[in-house]
Amino acid sequence: MALINTLRDKMGKVLVIVIGFAIVSFVLTDLLGPNSTLLGGVNNDIGEIAGTTISYEEFQSLVEERSANYSLNFGRNPSDRELIGIRQEAWELLIVKHAFQDQYDALGLDVHTEEVIDMVQGKNVNPQIQQAFTNPETGEFDRTRLLEYLQNIDQMPTQQQLAWYLFENELRPGRLRVKLDNLLIKTNYITEAEAQSDYETQNTTAEVKYLYVPYFSVADSLVQVVDSQLSSYLSSHQDEFKTQQSRSLDFVKFAIEASSEDTAAILEEMEEIVDELESIEEDSVYARINSDGSNFFGTYDASNFPFQLQDRKEELQAGDIIGPEAVGTTFNIYKVSDIYEGDYQAKCRHILFKWTEDTPEAKREARQQANDVLRQIRNGADFAAMARQHGQDNTANRGGDLGWGTLGNKWVREFEEPVFAATSPGLINRIIETEFGYHIVDVTEAKDNIKYKIAIIERLITPSTATRNEAFRLAGLFQAKSGNLSEFTRNSEEEALNVFNAEKLDPSQRSIPSLGEARQIVQWLFNDASRGQVSDVFELDDNYVVAVMTNEVEEGVATLEEVRTEVTAKVKNELKGEKIIEQLTALNGSLDEIAEAYGEDAKVYSSTDLKLNTNFLPNVGLAPNAVGKVFAMQEGQTSVPFPSENGVIILQVDKITAASEIGDYSVFKDQLARNRDNQTSFQLAEAIKEAAEIKDIRYRFY
Repeated sequence: MALINTLRDKMGKVLVIVIGFAIVSFVLTDLLGPNSTLLGGVNNDIGEIAGTTISYEEFQSLVEERSANYSLNFGRNPSDRELIGIRQEAWELLIVKHAFQDQYDALGLDVHTEEVIDMVQGKNVNPQIQQAFTNPETGEFDRTRLLEYLQNIDQMPTQQQLAWYLFENELRPGRLRVKLDNLLIKTNYITEAEAQSDYETQNTTAEVKYLYVPYFSVADSLVQVVDSQLSSYLSSHQDEFKTQQSRSLDFVKFAIEASSEDTAAILEEMEEIVDELESIEEDSVYARINSDGSNFFGTYDASNFPFQLQDRKEELQAGDIIGPEAVGTTFNIYKVSDIYEGDYQAKCRHILFKWTEDTPEAKREARQQANDVLRQIRNGADFAAMARQHGQDNTANRGGDLGWGTLGNKWVREFEEPVFAATSPGLINRIIETEFGYHIVDVTEAKDNIKYKIAIIERLITPSTATRNEAFRLAGLFQAKSGNLSEFTRNSEEEALNVFNAEKLDPSQRSIPSLGEARQIVQWLFNDASRGQVSDVFELDDNYVVAVMTNEVEEGVATLEEVRTEVTAKVKNELKGEKIIEQLTALNGSLDEIAEAYGEDAKVYSSTDLKLNTNFLPNVGLAPNAVGKVFAMQEGQTSVPFPSENGVIILQVDKITAASEIGDYSVFKDQLARNRDNQTSFQLAEAIKEAAEIKDIRYRFY
């Protein structure tokens, strides 16, 4: 205990200084941001958990603490995308603090200092610590190494001390959650009757025949739906039409693309670079300064030679300059700084045949199989296909490809000798034996030892300031004369602009279909916009965008107008089902006779292996009520027509085969127990979160 307390005292002071500095710097930045109360903001609430209002400052302090921890562990600040994950971690910690802690307190759960010590160096060492201090030679946890580490931690770099302190600090909440879960998990019990029922559900089968008439076989024009029917259906099926907060919008894009004049200007600059390259000696330095790309200078050989120069490879000489050439969205210039000889490389693929045991008979059998396949390849069989079919190593699924190998460095001598003896690509006309088995080998790239030092100058073809300004001017003009949705739509049509739409965006969404990353537009949509309101001009990477809010949905139960299409389809199916049932009920005879009398829309199908643990009928689709009816019926019984998910069904049960009795149901009992244990933790967490009535409005700030 003394050891842990000493470590805590020493490292706590350092932690306060480092994290305190990080928090101050980050919080000052955010306090001066657009949502700052210092600059006139009126509400800095970011959510509510279990009746407790969460302020921006409380949340942000946790974010910056997690960010500081990230920086300590990785030696750099988190990227914007990584910050998204860190913010989510911080939010989950607040849920634990304000929702789960109430449960801990009510149940009297706590983790004492002695337990933390036990998790660090006692009898119940945390699994992560055990893994970190596992002896690589024995594969066993090395307690001695752990104790030496703890005794010397105050001599270690500050970063390492802080990382350990933060890890230790999170042991307590982790153990609390385990205790809460175990209160329920340890009460789980599977009875023998449950295990037997699960076994029978999985193994009892039925042979059935059924007639099926899909709803779509009845024309929509034959059923009339009125609003009172729709409202009644929605009222009695509210659980099916719960909604989450969402917004929808339309938008137009004004592309920020390089014009022909921009392209010509960049090409002219590149031609000037060509002139300068002829007299430059330090090619790598010059390329670094003038290239927009990261691969400005490198050594290339047959395995990684630039594909843009592949056709000219044999003609290249030191000092050659190629380009400028258009490559996608760039102009490229290549200068060959040097050409010299290095180690030989070759590329090949193979098919491996292993012998099952080290006997002459087994080897003879493997060699015979290899010769048979080699003969088929000589006669025109596809090498890659034969490798996938017959290969006996992990290259089989990629057609036997072994990639590039360097002479004396990758393959065993018996294998590489014929590969590097080949002077041209092609199949080696004999079986090669190595310690691994028999190989059929195809040389796909013959040996080559020429290396090239090449400078590559890339220049992105980007729009000029004048081009960007013109795109912004057009977007601004459109926005200025579009005061509402109808004007937005009319102006889009008059200017022949494509109107894109994005439906049911949620507050946390960061990207928009057809735009990509567009968080600023989503924030406008939820913070400032109202239905029919047109936005200002947004600037994204490649477009100026003008948007208009078209719809909003609040959390709760959908209104009829919001789900009219879906509800109408459901009600129409009910009415169609009534018509189909009425027609089928009036018919007599076997299922085949009824189907023939009904017409071509009625089909008769059968299943010989239907099980109770499925929700589907072959050729019908989802039909859980039909499956349930089957196992509630007697052999030889035929049901009346009834509606299912997709149509009307008549069932005929021919035979039910009960699962054979077994003496021991422990396998099924254990399986049910594992499933229940795995579900308990998740379901408990969801129940606590639901009871906490969490309101998340972080979208107002991020």
